[in-house]
Amino acid sequence: MLTEKDKGFIAEMRKVAMKLHTKDQAPKEGEKEAPKPGPWTPTRPGYLRFLVESKEVFDTFERLVNSSDAYKALRNTGLERGPGLAADIAWMEKSFHLPPPEMKADGAAATYVALLEKLAVTDPPAFICHFYNFYFAHTAGGRMIGSKVASMLLDGQTLDFYKWQGDVNEHLEGVRRSINVMSEGWSPAEKEHCLAETEASFKYSGQIMRAITEA
Repeated sequence: MLTEKDKGFIAEMRKVAMKLHTKDQAPKEGEKEAPKPGPWTPTRPGYLRFLVESKEVFDTFERLVNSSDAYKALRNTGLERGPGLAADIAWMEKSFHLPPPEMKADGAAATYVALLEKLAVTDPPAFICHFYNFYFAHTAGGRMIGSKVASMLLDGQTLDFYKWQGDVNEHLEGVRRSINVMSEGWSPAEKEHCLAETEASFKYSGQIMRAITEA
């Protein structure tokens, strides 16, 4: 039986996103050359910055979705990450005596937030592309990274960032269904534009992830 990810416009979005993975990340569908392997050394301060910057972006997505009826189908999906991240940041501060870093005005999260605020108003297909890739990547590769960091730095603690109420696969399927319905009202040009935004969404999320290895 076809699941939602195998049909409609979401299947095209997934196909484009998977091509931007390396063959190591997605052996069957990845097309990007993997960078030469080197040491990957996360730090607690870097990981805390990653959590703080991730919260800024997730909070922005959730605020924008809640403030516009154009995106009402993406409200209360079960994928929301803001509250869990708030708890994790407080736990890191208490457990490791690390004050949360201040947001940099020209930092990765602030730059991304400014773009999302603009796209939500002026370019819904592009905004949906960023929404899809940011949330869905966190449930896949993001969880793998979280598991590695937990074992290396957090004494095996699984953060709330990587926990969902209910069945996350059902939540994902619901969002896929909503995006498929939303995209039915787009022109072919708008659909192509949405797909073309995928690489930019990877770039911005990648910039936030780089914080993990900062000293």
